Amino acid sequence: MTINVYTEQTPNPATMKFMVNKLLINGSEDFATKESAEHSPFAKELFKFNFVSGVFFASNFVTITKTDDAEWADIEAILKEFVKGAVESELKIKEATAEEAPAFEGSETEIKIQQILHDYVRPAVEQDGGAITYKSFDEGVVTVELRGSCSGCPSSTITLKSGIQNLLQRMVPEVTDVVSEAL
Repeated sequence: MTINVYTEQTPNPATMKFMVNKLLINGSEDFATKESAEHSPFAKELFKFNFVSGVFFASNFVTITKTDDAEWADIEAILKEFVKGAVESELKIKEATAEEAPAFEGSETEIKIQQILHDYVRPAVEQDGGAITYKSFDEGVVTVELRGSCSGCPSSTITLKSGIQNLLQRMVPEVTDVVSEAL
């Protein structure tokens, strides 16, 4: 199989999404620091580039965060070629584990919130190179964690309030607010 790699800009100017025509991972893996990539051969190799400051994998893409002193015009082709080679050589993202369907826990309301986030919000956030994780629901407030390109993105607050909060409030009347937990 010939591996094709193409890039997409994300709402976060410091990140770029490198899409491939192959499933890389079920779920997602976030490596916000070089140290966190210790058990990921793929991410570890990416962090060897001094202009890479974050790596995030989901389905068929890797979102790469660059350092402030790097310009996409200078590094995009280098990273594109690296991603192509890494996928072709089947460089591991993480150690193989049995993947399972998402297990939602908590009250009936919490399970409904988690299901909505998984079915409606997750795919949209992944389109922009990020991920969302449910953390808690307490007294009407849903707390989530935004990762990948969504972490530190200038438009993530708008997404959180205008998109996610409005959707949850329409589908789960008990929800009064949605907040993002800082990483």
